Amino acid sequence: MPTHHRTFRGDPQELRAARSWTRAALDGHPHSEDAALIVTELGTNALTHTASGEPAGTFRVTLTTSELITVIAVTDSGATSTAPEIQQPSGNATNGRGLAIVATLADDVVVHGDNTGRTITAELRVPTDALKPAPCYTRPGGRQC
Repeated sequence: MPTHHRTFRGDPQELRAARSWTRAALDGHPHSEDAALIVTELGTNALTHTASGEPAGTFRVTLTTSELITVIAVTDSGATSTAPEIQQPSGNATNGRGLAIVATLADDVVVHGDNTGRTITAELRVPTDALKPAPCYTRPGGRQC
């Protein structure tokens, strides 16, 4: 399975670069737009809640793809006392929805690590019925399609 990885500086301007890089790395893959949004949300969380957002901070994005699955992993620089969790913010809250968006888009989300650094992995699977060829029926006159 092809794997792409890149480390981005701890600067909010790098989120655009991470999104663009994700689209380019997945180059037309059916999951490219969802993966770009997931990278943006997880990168934003890394910059906002960990040392990734400090001047010397970084976050790392790893993309692994196959015909059946795309795995997106974002690793932060740690130094946080809180663990990532899906929140239920009020309707007028301006933040707190990122991990919920990721969980909605992804088939599976897993958090690894601790306050010294975490990797959040999101999996996007291709539905197995999308891989089956269309059924072929006998047409009048006995011809096969």
